Amino acid sequence: MRETILLVDDEQNTREALSIALGREGYNIIPATSGSEGMKILEKESVDLIITDMIMPGVSGMDLLHFARERHPDIMVIMITGHASVETAIAAMKDGAFDYVTKPIKLDEVKIIIQQAADKRNLLLENLLLKQELKGKYTFENIIGTSKTMQEIFSVMARVVNSDSTVLITGDSGTGKELVAKALHYNGLRKEKPFIAINCAAIPSELLESELFGHVKGSFTGAVANKSGKFEQANTGTMFLDEIGSMSMALQGKLLRALQEKEIERVGGAKPLKVDVRIISATNTDLEKAVKKGLFRDDLYYRLNVIPIHLPSLKDRAEDIPLLAAHFIKKYNDKLNKKIKGLAGGVMDYLVAYDWPGNIRELENVVERAVTLTDGEYIMESALPQSILGVSGQEFYNVPQIPDKGTDLERELEGFEATMIRMALKKSGGVKSKAAELLNLKRTTLIEKMRRLNL
Repeated sequence: MRETILLVDDEQNTREALSIALGREGYNIIPATSGSEGMKILEKESVDLIITDMIMPGVSGMDLLHFARERHPDIMVIMITGHASVETAIAAMKDGAFDYVTKPIKLDEVKIIIQQAADKRNLLLENLLLKQELKGKYTFENIIGTSKTMQEIFSVMARVVNSDSTVLITGDSGTGKELVAKALHYNGLRKEKPFIAINCAAIPSELLESELFGHVKGSFTGAVANKSGKFEQANTGTMFLDEIGSMSMALQGKLLRALQEKEIERVGGAKPLKVDVRIISATNTDLEKAVKKGLFRDDLYYRLNVIPIHLPSLKDRAEDIPLLAAHFIKKYNDKLNKKIKGLAGGVMDYLVAYDWPGNIRELENVVERAVTLTDGEYIMESALPQSILGVSGQEFYNVPQIPDKGTDLERELEGFEATMIRMALKKSGGVKSKAAELLNLKRTTLIEKMRRLNL
C-alpha cells in the first residue's frame, strides 16, 4: 500500500473521480465532504498527504491547511483551485502548502505532484530520524565508563555542554576525543546546527588554510571557482579541529584572529566574513611543551584551552574494560546478527591485563574480531589475537564466584580447559605431542579437544 491521502472536496463528482483514479494507483484514499470533516479525520487517522479544495462552505481549504500545519507539520498539502483563485493558491504555498492544481483537474499532473510531495515528505522524515539517531548515538550515556576519572569527565561535560566556551580535549589516539566533541555538540544549545570535523594532520599545510577559510576564484592554481570553507559551513554550529597541534604557526595566527574577531577571510579574498562558530579542538601531543619549544602560539593555546578535558588511556581505567567489552559485544551482535552472551571464563582476565596501546579503538577492533570468529554463545580465548594472549608471559584463569542466579558450569570448565591447553602448547613450543604429555592426554585426544574448543 502506498501513501494514505485525505481527499477533501465538497463536490461529489470531483471527490469520487479522484478517489477512484488514485485508488487504482495504489493510494489509500480517505474521502471527506467538508473541511470540518477533514479536521475530525486528522485527529483520528494517520495521513501522509492532503488534497483539498480551496473554496468550501464553512471550513475552507486554507483553514484546513493551517490546522494541519499546526498539528502535523510533516503532512504535505496540495490545494485544488479554479483559475480565478490561483493567487490565493500561491498565497497558500507561502503558508506551507506543497503545491496546487487547477480545475479542470488533469490526473497525470496530480500523480506527478503527489509523487513529488511524497518524496519530499520521506526526505524530511529521514532527516528527522537521522537527527534523532545522532542525538541518541552521542548522548553522554554512550560514552562508557564508571571509573572515578570518567565520572569527573562527565561532570565537566555536563557543566559546559550549554556554553559556547572553547574546549581542548587531550589524550592518546583511540581514547574517544571526537566522541566527546560530538556529545558536547549534540547535547548542547547548537545541537540543531552543523557539526563540522576536520583532521588538521590529514591535510597538507598548504591546503589546510583553504579548507578552513575557503578561497576565491583564481587565488591559486586550481582555484577555478569560489569555495566556502569549514568555518562558513559550521556557521551557527560547532567545528571540531582534531590534531590541532600539527597546524603551522602561520595558520595558527589566522585561526587566532578568527576566534578573537569572529570573522574570517577566504584565501585571495578581501572582504571579511562574520562567523559564529563554537570551537572544540583535540590533540594527542603536549601543547604546553610545544609552546615552550616555540612550535605552538601561547596566545592561541590559552584561547583554545578555556575548558580542558583530558581522556585517560584505557590501561589507566582498566575497571571500565568489562563494561566497554559488553557494550561492543552488543554492538557487533546487532551488526553481525549474532547472539553471543558474553566471554568464557578467563577471557576477561586477558583483556584487563593487556596494556591497550590503541586504547578504546583497539578494544573495539578486538571485540569485533572475536564476535566475527565466534559461532557459539561465548567468546573463547581462541578468538583473541596472540598479542593479547601472550601478555606479560602470564596465563590467567581465576575461579569465578557463583552469582545468586547461578552459573554455567560447562562454560566455565571449557574456559579452564582452553586455558590449560594453551599453556601447555606455549610451554611445549607448539608441539602437540609434548603438550599432550604435559596434560597426561593422548595426542589424538588433545587434537580433538582443540577442534571442539576452536583452538
